[in-house]
Amino acid sequence: MINVLYRLVAPRMIEVAYSEINLNKPTLVVRPLYLAICKADQRYYQGMRSQAALKAKLPMALIHECVAQVVYDSGGTFKPGDKVIPVPNTPTQTDDVISENYLRTSYFRSSRYAGFLQDYIETSAQRVVKLSEGFNLEVASFTELISVSVHAITRFDRFSHSRRDTIGVWGDGNLGFITALLLHYMYPDSKLYVFGTVEEKLSYFSFADETFHVDNTGSSVCVDHAFECVGGAGSQSAIYQIIDHIEPEGTVSLMGVSENFVDINTRMILEKGLRLYGSSRSGVEDFHRTVDIMHKHPEIPHYFENLVGEVVSARSIKDIHLAFEHDFNRNYGKTVIKWEK
Repeated sequence: MINVLYRLVAPRMIEVAYSEINLNKPTLVVRPLYLAICKADQRYYQGMRSQAALKAKLPMALIHECVAQVVYDSGGTFKPGDKVIPVPNTPTQTDDVISENYLRTSYFRSSRYAGFLQDYIETSAQRVVKLSEGFNLEVASFTELISVSVHAITRFDRFSHSRRDTIGVWGDGNLGFITALLLHYMYPDSKLYVFGTVEEKLSYFSFADETFHVDNTGSSVCVDHAFECVGGAGSQSAIYQIIDHIEPEGTVSLMGVSENFVDINTRMILEKGLRLYGSSRSGVEDFHRTVDIMHKHPEIPHYFENLVGEVVSARSIKDIHLAFEHDFNRNYGKTVIKWEK
């Protein structure tokens, strides 16, 4: 079976490559239906990574967020037409202590392994999660991003102390919205505070107990634990503010990605006895839990519909470029590609 990959060969240059899928061995073949563009994809596409990183990773098919349809399953676990979420993390070993997404030997789609920008995706039955009928496929396309928040919250449940009266989320973008909404449903007895920089974005957090502009928080606002979902140049100021407003012995979840080193006020971390932990990516168990949460609370996917910023139909490489260009100019929401190849 001949497959077509759409590979980034240089910043803003995509070319076609071909591969063969062997149907005579155990395999699962799925066809992408909707794909979502991530900031990491944009950094590669725009050439905003270092030259060393680009040289090491390219050429490469981008995108690690998608929902797909089963085409062929040699093991018979799935039937043709089933809707599934492919898991981008691909471990090559197991470890009793370290999660699959932190093992240095794991491969990740659109980073160390071809992403989902293909006509067909070859994977295995163990690396996909089935969706129920009627699930919004545009929302399903960015299940991976939702699973990253689920992973961080799962770790928070392990690391944090039991006083969770107030939880703060710093960041009013996509990751902040997803994390805050999940916390709202997973910790219904906790007060939820959201801190951001754009009043219009903060208005979307209608489920939060209170929202604050970061320039107008006041000195009396305190949280027991905090999630940093800012990333980039804003990470430093967000972490500084979290340290100022968090109660002693609180837990800080660092989720925002920054290309540059970030200064941290270690003196106050020591004085308050804070625990900081980082989370990155997710594993297959996080995907299963994510789908279970959204099935248990069907209103959650309805909230996530607010994050679908634009849907771009793709029938050619030109359409792929268009989707990335539109996404680059978007300051809120996800750009979703409807794959019509």
